[in-house]
Amino acid sequence: MSAQTKSIPTGPGAAAMIAAGIGTLTIGIMTTGAEFSAGLKQALNFYTPSGPLSGKTSVGIIVWLLSWLLLGAIWKNKKYDLRKAFTITLVLVGLGFLLTFPPIFALFAQE
Repeated sequence: MSAQTKSIPTGPGAAAMIAAGIGTLTIGIMTTGAEFSAGLKQALNFYTPSGPLSGKTSVGIIVWLLSWLLLGAIWKNKKYDLRKAFTITLVLVGLGFLLTFPPIFALFAQE
């Protein structure tokens, strides 16, 4: 074994974590937005039997994948503080969760 230790880039792992948070937040934003805007609710109805849920999750998945690809490419060979990435992810997931919680998105519901 060599005296030198090989350094493994942490950027791709950080990109995966943060992208998951971004995707979760996107689903939360779509959920609340669909309650706030009848037009958005209609636009998110990709598959009638499931209603706008199909669009909310589809948009969330697309944003998750795109953000993972983008962040992964930017941080491919870089070191990124994984504790910081995890904290950012927890905040994003927490906000996304809150925005899908009925008492929160009901505040924005159209009467």
